[in-house]
Amino acid sequence: MHLSMWTYPWDIQDQGLAALAADLRGRAGLNTVSLATSYHAGRFLQPRSPQQKAYFPEDGTVYFRADESLWQDKLIRPLMAGNVTERGDMLEALTKGREATGLKVSCWTVCLHNSRLGMLHPDHVTRNAFGNPNYYNLCPSSPAARDYAVTLVRDITTNYRPDMVELESPNFMGFAHEYHHEKDGVGLNAEDDFLLSLCFCDHCTARAEKDGVPVEGARRSVARFIAELCERAVPERQFPDFPAAGIDAFRDHPDLHAYLTWRSEPVTSLIGEIKAAADPATRIVLIDLKDGWLGGVDLIAVGKLCDGAILCCYDMEPDAVGDVIRTGRAAIGPGKFLGVGLRVFYPEVSGPAVLAARAKAAVDAGADGVNFYNYGLIPAKRLDWVQAAVGAIT
Repeated sequence: MHLSMWTYPWDIQDQGLAALAADLRGRAGLNTVSLATSYHAGRFLQPRSPQQKAYFPEDGTVYFRADESLWQDKLIRPLMAGNVTERGDMLEALTKGREATGLKVSCWTVCLHNSRLGMLHPDHVTRNAFGNPNYYNLCPSSPAARDYAVTLVRDITTNYRPDMVELESPNFMGFAHEYHHEKDGVGLNAEDDFLLSLCFCDHCTARAEKDGVPVEGARRSVARFIAELCERAVPERQFPDFPAAGIDAFRDHPDLHAYLTWRSEPVTSLIGEIKAAADPATRIVLIDLKDGWLGGVDLIAVGKLCDGAILCCYDMEPDAVGDVIRTGRAAIGPGKFLGVGLRVFYPEVSGPAVLAARAKAAVDAGADGVNFYNYGLIPAKRLDWVQAAVGAIT
């Protein structure tokens, strides 16, 4: 069984490879480390670090040494984080140290969530129905953005040979909670956020029009909905069966429904291209959420093109976790890897029994493994909670 913990390179740099192995394999009972190899900005409270209790990583950088020969003709190119030069290449240390640590290596790879690259390449980010850019989200319809994501994974798998790559954000992203110091005095509800996230950039427009999709009619509908939500005194739900009904919540708006049906195409095909370009020895899996369709993910289609998925079930009771995993297994099929992602945050998880119940519900429902979040963000004593969860499923 795949048993892993999401980990940042600076956590290993702060504590050392031997301490990481002792914690993950010895104390928590895990067999894999999921290392962030491409990541965005943030502010991280680090209870485990001896010196860096608060850490601000560089925005939109990679944590490995990119192969320049693969990137020479690319418009969108990665920037290596300074700490790789200053403090060492942790991906290299882990892949070369598998025998010593006893840990398999998975690369937790953020694909299109990149504000630094979005600011540098505004013609290749998602844009709402008014044409306003979302700088944090490179668009999966953009040829240059697609080339970036494909080459990123090709570089990692051919030069480092990890056991797995976990793809985060190879899709469209939401409007809320994706940028710094967001201001929303309207009080957006879930459907408002979704409407503001829908992309009508030139790349999406051209790609959809080529497939015979009525893009302009869909854009006009969404622009009208956005204008109306901005005029209400307080938010109101306009689509009563959203998000439970999926895209059928918009069935009374044919152009928009057609566009939403098409919207998974650039995401599905991008994941297929990533898998095709990767070293075949490395498994390629998608990190996704319960309602992946909101980001344009068609899990049934994706399951045919890559090696599986990890479905994040944060802040869910065991019954809900089981439902998500059963639905995911039905979509992805019996022969593909299916993992569950669980946070070890308090008060979301109040103790070892809560975490163990969620992990057991996932495995009983058909999960092949568990990823725990996150090594450097939790106190050392919570590794014992992880060990209890591992004990409940092995």
